[in-house]
Amino acid sequence: MTMNDVTIGIFSDQISAEEAIKKLVSGGFGIKEISIAGKGFRGEEKVVGFHNVGERIVFWGNRGAFWSGLWSLFSGGVFLTLPVIGHVVFLGYLASAVVAAVDGSKFYGVSSPFGAALFSFGVNRNCVVEYEAVLKSDGFLVFAHGSKVELDKAEAILARLNPLQLETHENSPVVKAA
Repeated sequence: MTMNDVTIGIFSDQISAEEAIKKLVSGGFGIKEISIAGKGFRGEEKVVGFHNVGERIVFWGNRGAFWSGLWSLFSGGVFLTLPVIGHVVFLGYLASAVVAAVDGSKFYGVSSPFGAALFSFGVNRNCVVEYEAVLKSDGFLVFAHGSKVELDKAEAILARLNPLQLETHENSPVVKAA
């Protein structure tokens, strides 16, 4: 299995995104094969942030309960403020790819670490811009990572949930600029 092959579903709200994760898990996907990205919080008029409580993370803000609950399922996550997009939470394998890309995004010629992480998955530049716009507009991206067979299965599962958009990106070579 290559974790850089990915099926991405776009969902307009947190309830749909959470349902997508549940359906992928009940469909046989391990939590390590799933990622999610979405805006951390809606308004700037409220306190935003998170803190560690033992082995849990507790978020503050409009979506605090949503992100705190999901964080406990995933083995890794990151909360970043990205230029133009704002506060974004990344959970799962995608989180480590975003962190790895924080310093390297300029090498991919894209605007953000999120874009660089997507580009490292073989997502073309036009789709990178589109996915960044989804986050900026308060949407959610649910990722399933795996082999061709697993991605076909993920696509079938996610399609039943009527995502706004559903795309699979496979085996695209990544060329790093020198």
